[in-house]
Amino acid sequence: MSLQVVTANRLDDGLAVFMTADDGWSTDIGDAVCATDATQAEVLLARANTAAQQVTVVGAYLIDVAKVDGALVPTKYREVLRTLGPSVRTDLGYQAG
Repeated sequence: MSLQVVTANRLDDGLAVFMTADDGWSTDIGDAVCATDATQAEVLLARANTAAQQVTVVGAYLIDVAKVDGALVPTKYREVLRTLGPSVRTDLGYQAG
């Protein structure tokens, strides 16, 4: 199994966020807590799908990541785009900052 992290969309602004070790959420994938096996991944996903979490985020799911030069990066193109923000308006999202 590859490494996995939990991602979701934050309700107040719609940005892609990643679950942190303290059950918080960060827009930086580098802050994400990483599961190394299927059991850990399912525990993380269950923690992300509690009623308390669903007032902050929506649509939590697991994504595959890899460590590249010590940094976590998504392995699927769709998830790479989600970490960058809208691809049609470069004045919006993370790339505008």
